[in-house]
Amino acid sequence: MTLPRIGVFDSGVGGLTVLKALAERLPAHYLYFGDTARLPYGTKSAETVARYAIGATRFLESKNVDLLVIACNTASALALPQIKQAASVPVVGVVEPGAARTSQVSKTRRAVVIATEATVSSHAYRDALQRHGVEAVEKACPLFVPLVEEGWTEHPVTEQVARIYLDEALAGGDGADVLVLACTHYPLIAPLLRRTAPEQMAIVDSAESTAGVVKKMVETLPHKEEAPAFVRGDEAKVEAPAFMRGNEATPSDPRFSAGLPSKSDHRSFQFFVTDSVEKFKKLATRFLGRQVDRVEHVDLGG
Repeated sequence: MTLPRIGVFDSGVGGLTVLKALAERLPAHYLYFGDTARLPYGTKSAETVARYAIGATRFLESKNVDLLVIACNTASALALPQIKQAASVPVVGVVEPGAARTSQVSKTRRAVVIATEATVSSHAYRDALQRHGVEAVEKACPLFVPLVEEGWTEHPVTEQVARIYLDEALAGGDGADVLVLACTHYPLIAPLLRRTAPEQMAIVDSAESTAGVVKKMVETLPHKEEAPAFVRGDEAKVEAPAFMRGNEATPSDPRFSAGLPSKSDHRSFQFFVTDSVEKFKKLATRFLGRQVDRVEHVDLGG
């Protein structure tokens, strides 16, 4: 039986948190596409975002993916229906899984959503949470993304910024018992946010929630027989993730019981970017915590 081929799309590197959450749960061949030449999507019109996202969808479908994960909050918020219409495989966004998980854990039916300006302006999370009977207060936190990409995930400046943002958000979110991380960069500062948020407030990570949904969806996919090795070629080679090579987990290693992939696991990774390969490798290593290889530059045009 062959492993599923899962395409993961983002405008940049933030979607790597979704990829990491997926890899911790699900053996698969992963193909990650980062449209790094055209980020940020948040400054683009909905029509432009849809066009870019559909182009990425077609590229990943040309790689014979079985399922597509839109690991980009802006694309999920502004263009998910158009992407689903254009795709010939199942598509999962990051908004609905996060909203559904929030509904499961919230007792007061009130939540605070922190996100980028573009995601907040779309009100995608507010609307999704309302469909689940949860009232949302949205707070744009534009400084978090550059701080995370700078590597300041535990820096005092980032903690101070977080306290200011959360104080402002909670001032309008009286009774909220869930903090929704509605940007794929934010899981990297989840420990810091845990320290700064009220103790009784649960934190919902849309990356983790999306990974859970994808795992269930994969279980419903039709099973296919694995092609012989001489047919598959190098692309489908089953191997340890590049960011785990040279640092494999063993059964006695805490990472093994935590579900992180080991060299014996059936997972493979390929990365495609539309801008600098070296810059992506540097940021991806920071996001994944391991060296990243097998990054290919592609040009999708305008």
